[in-house]
Amino acid sequence: MANPHDPNAPQLLPQSPPSVRRRSVLAGLGGLVAAAAVPLAGPSAARAAAPPAARSLALENLHTGEVCRVVFEEQGVLDPAALAEIARVLRDHRTGEVAEIEPDLLILLSDLRHRLGSTKAVQVISGYRSPKTNAMLAKKSDGVARKSFHMRGMAIDCALPDAPLRALHRAALEARRGGVGLYAKSGFVHLDVGPPRSW
Repeated sequence: MANPHDPNAPQLLPQSPPSVRRRSVLAGLGGLVAAAAVPLAGPSAARAAAPPAARSLALENLHTGEVCRVVFEEQGVLDPAALAEIARVLRDHRTGEVAEIEPDLLILLSDLRHRLGSTKAVQVISGYRSPKTNAMLAKKSDGVARKSFHMRGMAIDCALPDAPLRALHRAALEARRGGVGLYAKSGFVHLDVGPPRSW
């Protein structure tokens, strides 16, 4: 989470008081767009001292077939409409629930994609998960955390079609921006912006 006094920290416009911080699940795009104008707060290793002029993402949800290509940050300012489109594509495909996605996760994805020279859309296996979906998956598999960062919009299971899975895994480990898990047999890497750890 970015320091609101840091001139390099992305901010959403129009700007609300620095103390405002939401983490609510939104029922649909309209609510997300209307409520998205909230500044980020707290320090973040995900943002370089001199951020690029613009950050973009291309995402493909493998469950729904939906694709989005957006520039979500320009000159350190986050675009609420782009964030809403990303949140829609990363929604819980089982329940249809849409939730805010942590901007640091999007910044990490964009930076990894750029570092690996990927031009294809990030293949999304799992983005946001509702508590109901996460509980169901946790019952079926020991590999699903009961307090998963997926439920907080802070995690994604993904792959890059034009970069080796192990290259994505290695680049994420080197970034040291959160949790990184390699699921080679299933064909994806787990990324989250929680505490740095790996498996």
